[in-house]
Amino acid sequence: MTETLTNAPAASTAQSSTDVQMAEAAAIEVRTLTTHVEIKRVVVLVNPLSGSVGPRAAGEVETILADYSCESEVVSLDGSRIDAQIDEALASEPDVLFVLAGDGTARAVASRAGPKGPLVAPLPGGTMNMLPKALYGTTDWKAALRSALEDGAPQCVSGGMVQGEAFYCAAILGSPALWAPAREAMRTGKLSLAWAYGRRALRRAFSGRLRFSLDGAPRKKTEALVLISPMISRALDEPVGLEAAAMDPSDTSQAFRLAATALFSDWRKDASVTTKPARSIEVWGRSKIPAVIDGEPTLLPHETRITFIPRAFQALAPNPPAAEDSV
Repeated sequence: MTETLTNAPAASTAQSSTDVQMAEAAAIEVRTLTTHVEIKRVVVLVNPLSGSVGPRAAGEVETILADYSCESEVVSLDGSRIDAQIDEALASEPDVLFVLAGDGTARAVASRAGPKGPLVAPLPGGTMNMLPKALYGTTDWKAALRSALEDGAPQCVSGGMVQGEAFYCAAILGSPALWAPAREAMRTGKLSLAWAYGRRALRRAFSGRLRFSLDGAPRKKTEALVLISPMISRALDEPVGLEAAAMDPSDTSQAFRLAATALFSDWRKDASVTTKPARSIEVWGRSKIPAVIDGEPTLLPHETRITFIPRAFQALAPNPPAAEDSV
């Protein structure tokens, strides 16, 4: 009887220790990776200086990746070495290369990976985030990261090429390119800023019309030319080309009406808009052509050629992509 009483506390302590270990194991339960593609190794490029990233992002990425049974490497980008770091990441041959950085960096990684490179997952870490929103439907990079890891599948993304730069969502050429900031301001509720951008666009409208040719057809004139990738175009179901939309208002009042249509409804219904898919587009202007390429303003040469890329790169995204910014 005495021996039984002496050993009872030890048995109770052992059972308590086992319960604690089981509770700890449950707390760190590994989350399930997507079944659509094998993921053994992941590399994440993080730029802490990008608009919506921040200095703690690399550590937060590591914490999230610890929930998954795959090898992972998180690389903080250094401004002076970004190009080299992208090359090193691609050379390491990960199954998936995530990019938590600005829109330009995401486009650079996707362009270098190409259709034969690793899967690329551009997370929303920039300002416009057009490509991430099209793929994942969110501006929350943590939600996009988990969505890609748990539900992602290989998605072929098509796009365009202009002046050696790839784009995957849309390019706006001509003075109405200045309406893009107004549209974004309106969508985020910044009405006074949208009005200021709209007034600037009207002042610069009709400063020089464009001439363009689609797939070698005779030249036509237009006020603006919008080129939209199949991924976000509401008019294209298959990647047969870029949707080329010629916007040709005849006067300022029509320009204002078209701008309002673009802000509030389907601009294709406007009588001054014509659309057609095209694989090779040539554009001429009297001077440098104002443009917005995947949300980034730029100036193009007065003679510019844009080509369609049927298979630009392979993304890791839910199937079908969210197409949050479809137009």
